[in-house]
Amino acid sequence: MLVLLGLCGLHPPAVQAAPGLCVGPICADEITRSAKHHFQLRMRVSDQQGHRERLTVDCRNGSLSPAAGLVERGYAAALARKACRLAGEAPTA
Repeated sequence: MLVLLGLCGLHPPAVQAAPGLCVGPICADEITRSAKHHFQLRMRVSDQQGHRERLTVDCRNGSLSPAAGLVERGYAAALARKACRLAGEAPTA
């Protein structure tokens, strides 16, 4: 029975999901624009060691909130800049 379900393609959605946007060992998914401020993006980031966090990036200056956490912030900042460029919210400077 389980083999039949597997052949029919009835897998949980998470099994078929791919990471959204990656830079180095860090990937982000569930990237959304803030409802209150169009220049803010919210994203869930994870690294290869299994650390996961939710971050908010201010695309005007590239700042991350929270500023420190389990996911390495150098890669997280690069990922945030890439997400902002793709969203059309590149920094003004």
